Amino acid sequence: MNQQKSIKLIECPRDAMQGIHDFIDTDLKAAYINLLLQVGFDTIDFGSFVSPKAIPQLRDTAEVLSKLDLSSTSSKLLAIVANLRGVEAAVQHPEIDQLGFPFSISETFQMRNTNATIAASLDTVKQMLELCSKHDKTAVVYLSMGFGNPYGDPWNEDIVMHWASTLANMGVKILSLSDTIGVSSPERIKKILPGIIQGFNQVEVGVHLHSTPETRIEKIQAAYDNGCFRFDSALKGFGGCPMAADDLTGNLATEDLIWFLESKGKTLGLNMEKWKAALQLSSQIFFS
Repeated sequence: MNQQKSIKLIECPRDAMQGIHDFIDTDLKAAYINLLLQVGFDTIDFGSFVSPKAIPQLRDTAEVLSKLDLSSTSSKLLAIVANLRGVEAAVQHPEIDQLGFPFSISETFQMRNTNATIAASLDTVKQMLELCSKHDKTAVVYLSMGFGNPYGDPWNEDIVMHWASTLANMGVKILSLSDTIGVSSPERIKKILPGIIQGFNQVEVGVHLHSTPETRIEKIQAAYDNGCFRFDSALKGFGGCPMAADDLTGNLATEDLIWFLESKGKTLGLNMEKWKAALQLSSQIFFS
């Protein structure tokens, strides 16, 4: 189903770092991201323009950006934004290629994550699309709680499809189904993903799955088998959303994703020496 499209790997050091309590030195962040930029990922989700009170770890995103060496990388840079103020700040940086916005189909989580209602967030997406067009950026919208939510809000496959359709009709070109709290299963992925991929041919559909180590491979397998070619992941599976559960459910581990895709005969074209160097440096940032 997905053999005609190239696999796109989105490495997410931003997601890996954002929940760490102790502040990571700006130079260390930049050194780590600079190594990842040389590996050959399609995109690096490197930072976010959000309130420093909400995510204090990422208050230095603009400074980190100024220290990145983009002279010998083909990777695109993606920054997360949570409101119009963040959008307006991010589009001023020519180095940034993509802006990502977490749009939740759970009213409770949208308020918890961005302090805005779904209706207000939809308006932010509209304005983000306009500003991205003006500044030659691409908008990436994460359909947060795309596989379920724990907050008691209405959730079913029809609701997911409704919001996917709404966003596609607004002009969103990249839509990433986000399993913010790790509740997806192979069965649920199989039910939801194909309809969205097949229903919106003009939209690039990806997954941003969170998972425990025990269920990573089965989730990757389900997404791959059902037509996904855009995968978010983070080295060693670090990270999670600090606005969600108290116990963070980590990202898909990039090394698991690489292993799985190579086992399927996919040629990823990654510089594994730079990847090993990033793995080594990661021990100074992350503590298992």
